[in-house]
Amino acid sequence: MTETERLDEELQRLRAAARELNLRLNGRFSGQEETVEFLILSLMAGGHVLLEGAPGLGKTTLVHALSDAVDLQFQRLQCTPDLMPSDVLGTRVLRVDDDSGARSFDFEKGPVFTNVLLTDEVNRATPRTQSALLEAMQERQVTLHGETYPLAPPFFMVATQNPIEMEGTYPLPEAQLDRFLFKLELQLPDHGDLTTILSATTGGSAEPEPPSFSREEWLRLQALVREVAAPSDVVEKVAAIILATHPDHETAPEPIRSHVRYGSSLRGGQAILLAAKARALLANRLNISDEDIRAVARPALRHRLILSYEGEARAVRRDDLADAAVAAALG
Repeated sequence: MTETERLDEELQRLRAAARELNLRLNGRFSGQEETVEFLILSLMAGGHVLLEGAPGLGKTTLVHALSDAVDLQFQRLQCTPDLMPSDVLGTRVLRVDDDSGARSFDFEKGPVFTNVLLTDEVNRATPRTQSALLEAMQERQVTLHGETYPLAPPFFMVATQNPIEMEGTYPLPEAQLDRFLFKLELQLPDHGDLTTILSATTGGSAEPEPPSFSREEWLRLQALVREVAAPSDVVEKVAAIILATHPDHETAPEPIRSHVRYGSSLRGGQAILLAAKARALLANRLNISDEDIRAVARPALRHRLILSYEGEARAVRRDDLADAAVAAALG
């Protein structure tokens, strides 16, 4: 078997496992097919997700099911105003040897040292604690007391926030929002899906299923995503989309000029390209297309567009603004 044939066989096996993962999560999380798809794409692309939705929609269940299905270590961090950075990252502990009496400081790792970190109600943590996650999200490492501790790959953080209860919360600063590859918004299921969920969650416990992926297979899939080709003309279009989100740029459409104060950062373009590569790989294509770009632009841009006063007053939807930027660049 040639190297090309081995690679093709590996790709087919990983694609089949990814499709099985999608079906498995949709089976446990009825009515949120788009959210499940984007969550898988984000993990394939090596990015983090901000998951926004009202209480009781199953955010924790979804993330826990994902970590089980991919055989990854899972930790859940419940954010509260009294949560300290050491509760997230870890701390140094003084230990005394019983025999010699020698003293030493040992580092006890916090919950951030995991593969899948669910940061529940992240906007209830103080800005000091929120900022403790920035290095982990971007550099995949933690620096404490002058020492750097790498996080074992893959490191994937899903942060949730409740859009209803805003009292006693600390909105995420733009610098931290920019670290999330996607922002996903959970909607209330329709009547049929709600009926299915109620039946499934009030009956007997489901038998645990074996993982669809091993940790090594998932790391390999992430590496293959990076190898998907991005034609130069498509990369230029993504750059044009990012520029079109800035109200002072000559290519910005009228809705952007009227309702946006600051446009997307460079990370927005990186998020679009990486997610588009993941989507193309799942579709059995080795290069990305305009359709891939259109499909992932909304979740990649909606948290990166800062509305102007007029945009806030009119409650302009960021998704509509992202669509306008895409239309300006792609036609």
